[in-house]
Amino acid sequence: MWGNRKRKVTRIDSLIGQHTEIHGNIAFSGGLHVDGKVEGNIVAPTESSSVLTLSEQGYIKGEIRVPNVILNGKVIGNVYAEEHVELALNARIIGNVYYNLIEMAMGAEVNGSLIHASNMTEQPALPIGYEKTGESKVSTKGTREEGKASA
Repeated sequence: MWGNRKRKVTRIDSLIGQHTEIHGNIAFSGGLHVDGKVEGNIVAPTESSSVLTLSEQGYIKGEIRVPNVILNGKVIGNVYAEEHVELALNARIIGNVYYNLIEMAMGAEVNGSLIHASNMTEQPALPIGYEKTGESKVSTKGTREEGKASA
């Protein structure tokens, strides 16, 4: 049944501590655990079994492209998970979540769209009526405003 499922143990190869801030993009393979703050994109090779884990006190502002993602903190940006996404109780995402398989705990929040996509090698198309600009179109209140975002 549901409760008898065994969890896969994730190995941590890299750790971003609670009092650490990183401003810039991160590319990794293996396991990355974030307790601190990252302002930049986080990527891992799609053919790997890499795992990104974001703790309750963790914060990421940027795009995430990692095959396996476990989120329990705040993310401002789109999340692309080729294999699996787990949104824990305290997950707060402002952006779209592109997933193959998803688990979402009661209490997790997504202010954006949940989009099932089994092949994420190409950038997803924008919704009809939207043009690509350098600015976000998603506000923290979950409404779309042309050309600006509020934090």
